[in-house]
Amino acid sequence: MHQTRRVIVASLIGTSLEWYDFFLYSTAATLVFGQVFFPNFDPLNATLLAFTTNAVAFVARPLGGIVFGHFGDRVGRKTVLVVTLLVMGIATFLIGLVPTYATIGVAAPILLATLRFVQGLGLGGEWGGAVLMSIEHGSDRKRGFNASWPQVGVPAGNLLAAGLLGLMSLVLSDEAFLSWGWRIPFLLSGLLVVVGLWIRLKITESPLFEEVEARGAKAQMPLLEVLRTHPRALLSAFTARIGVDVAFYTFTTYMLLYITQNLGLERQLGLNAVLIGSAFQLALIPLFGALSDRYGRRPVYLGGVIAAAVWVFAFFPLLDSKSFVIIALAAVVALATHAAMYGPQAAFIAELFSTRLRYSGASMGYQLAGIAGGALAPIIALKLLDVYGTSTAVSIYVVAALAVTAFGLAIAPETRDLDLSTADPKQPVP
Repeated sequence: MHQTRRVIVASLIGTSLEWYDFFLYSTAATLVFGQVFFPNFDPLNATLLAFTTNAVAFVARPLGGIVFGHFGDRVGRKTVLVVTLLVMGIATFLIGLVPTYATIGVAAPILLATLRFVQGLGLGGEWGGAVLMSIEHGSDRKRGFNASWPQVGVPAGNLLAAGLLGLMSLVLSDEAFLSWGWRIPFLLSGLLVVVGLWIRLKITESPLFEEVEARGAKAQMPLLEVLRTHPRALLSAFTARIGVDVAFYTFTTYMLLYITQNLGLERQLGLNAVLIGSAFQLALIPLFGALSDRYGRRPVYLGGVIAAAVWVFAFFPLLDSKSFVIIALAAVVALATHAAMYGPQAAFIAELFSTRLRYSGASMGYQLAGIAGGALAPIIALKLLDVYGTSTAVSIYVVAALAVTAFGLAIAPETRDLDLSTADPKQPVP
């Protein structure tokens, strides 16, 4: 039990740092990068270009899932998690040192996009390993709860990223913030990574992976075997993720843009609303993970899908009120619906695959959906509002994506009672 807690804490801290790095870029792309790296374009197109560099990471994430998933199934979970943390941390630190467009011209956004790609590689390998370590060390009856803790890294990382950027924006003038203030949170990543590595190096390897290794049952080419033996599971993991991603990035990244560019409000107001919503998620994600242990992964997950589909139509009218209290309420409820989906999601996806293929299968299903979901969501939302002139178009887009998620849940089995200790888990837990 002590080792299980240590693994969960290490997974939570490591994923929080990884998502801090990831969301730091997304938030900066919304508030800063358009002006700093694309100054020759009008605000709308500069923001679109900044979002495009942001989307590069989502393209890299499946590649990271392939590469690190292969080694996670071949070499072990722990080693890969140490490497992914280093990859992400170094790339984030270097982003804080990239010269502006005014200094080196077009090389600046190219460097920025390259480092964002490296960030995506690191995150692509991180999620699967952190979730698997939490699941494969703990009790079968608490897999949903245990696996939800790496998911808490998302709001924790978002909270830290938005909080530090918000602090810089608050204490500095606009000129100082755009000149150098935005760089400080990126440079701090170097120190945070050292802390994360120290914690990760103290945990033990997954016992289920060690069993596979002892039997000599490791897959030679895990990804190819996943495609051959688990196509339905891969499709379910992919589709079940899409709507969750679209909803999340609409409720966070695009919300910041909508508030500043369309409503003319201060960026600090939007950042504070996201901070409050993320704080609630810290408690809600484990709660919904635990509920999935009791009632099943699919019922809890589907409840979140339905709630998000309903709330998105209230979300933008509440933002239009321009009242901070109402905007904060909109963000809190929106992120609560996301927590209902995200809490059981890690266990649901990981349980679809057998132990010898779990790192590759779970990583690929999860990360591929990032391209169709999170990478495109802010860009599509921005263009929909520009073309149709109404936020209803954005809400319909979110609902369509959530319908895809409902399909992914419908084609999957209920995974709560699967026995993960078998080579191909099909038997219920006794």
